[in-house]
Amino acid sequence: MAYDSNNVFARILRGEIPCKRVYEDVHVLAFHDISPQSPTHILLIPKGEYVSFDDFAAKASPEEVTALVRAIGRIAREQGVADSGYRILSNTGAAAHQEVPHFHVHLFGGRDLGGMLPRG
Repeated sequence: MAYDSNNVFARILRGEIPCKRVYEDVHVLAFHDISPQSPTHILLIPKGEYVSFDDFAAKASPEEVTALVRAIGRIAREQGVADSGYRILSNTGAAAHQEVPHFHVHLFGGRDLGGMLPRG
């Protein structure tokens, strides 16, 4: 999947679409999901043009990787879910139902999230 510079997250990064920010630094922007699936549902996106996790892992600088990982932990603490538990999820590709071709991480929390996938 090629990077689409007009995807919704690229447009948010350019300020063309508003978001409810919770965190921002040189490498990462985090904001509330517009259709939350749990009481806490934050999206974290790197500011670089990365399509997926594997693209990010292959091409991001060590500073970008560190910034994203630290932002996840910081936001979990600030949102009050670090102690009770939270889930981080990133969908990559069509089979995983990735909807936006810009690497992003979902942070879910604020309730019992149940099992990941049905067993079977």
